[in-house]
Amino acid sequence: MSENKKLNLFKLIMKLFSIIVAFCLIIIPLVICFVLYLNHPVQPGSFINLSNVDGISLAENGGYYFDVRKGETSQSVGLRLERAGLIKNRHFWNLLFRIEKEHVKTGTYKIELPVSQLGIQRLLIAGKQIMYRVTIPEGVTIRRAAAILEEAGICSYNDFIAAANDREIINHYNISNAQINRNNNSVSSMEGYLFPDTYLFPKDYPAKNVVQKMADNFYNRLFSIQQSLQKMPPNAINDIVILASIIEREYRIKEEAVLMSGVFHNRLRINMALQSCATVVYVMTEIQNKPHPSVLLYSDLEVRNPYNTYLYPGLPPGPICSPGYVALHAAVFPQTTNYLYFRLTDPASGRHYFSRTHDEHIGAGQLLIKPSWR
Repeated sequence: MSENKKLNLFKLIMKLFSIIVAFCLIIIPLVICFVLYLNHPVQPGSFINLSNVDGISLAENGGYYFDVRKGETSQSVGLRLERAGLIKNRHFWNLLFRIEKEHVKTGTYKIELPVSQLGIQRLLIAGKQIMYRVTIPEGVTIRRAAAILEEAGICSYNDFIAAANDREIINHYNISNAQINRNNNSVSSMEGYLFPDTYLFPKDYPAKNVVQKMADNFYNRLFSIQQSLQKMPPNAINDIVILASIIEREYRIKEEAVLMSGVFHNRLRINMALQSCATVVYVMTEIQNKPHPSVLLYSDLEVRNPYNTYLYPGLPPGPICSPGYVALHAAVFPQTTNYLYFRLTDPASGRHYFSRTHDEHIGAGQLLIKPSWR
């Protein structure tokens, strides 16, 4: 190749290189500017369309609640965000997800302004959902807890019931607990082992995770009462939980819990029936599905069911509710007395009369019982 041809080729290459450089110097800044424009944070005071977009609402103290539905794709989320005015362009949103190769996570999120498109994307990928406070009162059953959780939007009633009866979860916690269901069949359950407390859960949380968190809390609280409980066999732990559940449904005044525990321990020691009204109420409401009574009749005490501690000596087959810390502590540390009886004498205050003899007990009045939930 002649020198002239080489020179011309070099000039051509340099010219093409100059064109490419010039093109890049023009296009790249334009692309950057366009990306910055698309990702520019939505500012407070911007118009956000709440009327025609599902799953978005105004938060109490500013910002917006945004729901990502179960099974929803990032493309669907992007379309709703664009329609609401929280992002400028859904195609840029979809491109970001193709690059990241991540997915949005189901849940309810709080989007606070100002926020960029990348900021929303990171929020939904990380799954930093809003946590909702839900309180499970002391003394409730699994069925009642399920209804509370469903009403709060945490998990469905049926899913929670299924999780609380899941054999794998029960085995994981080594629970020795045989409940008697409405068909008088023996079934395993987490009844009594789901600690009543105030919890923080996201919406649509897996029911198994809810059950496990409540069970973990239960064991942490139980073992804080006495470390040696960790070495007890499951059957011994179950006896404590059963007794604590009865105490929970009987006591109203904190200082009476240890007295009631003492009465039950005294009766168990001499093989005397516990005769707890709470167990009869459990049969009526949880097994027979009757309304909670305000007064027990003597005919109610004759119902034939293993949970009826008027007819069957010893502890019932399983816990009758979720006991709280006071009842658990009382079951482990009863107060030593010679009492064998107690009777509710003041429904308003929840005070009981404790006695040593049956005659004193009968003289205390009719069988009044504690309300369904305090």
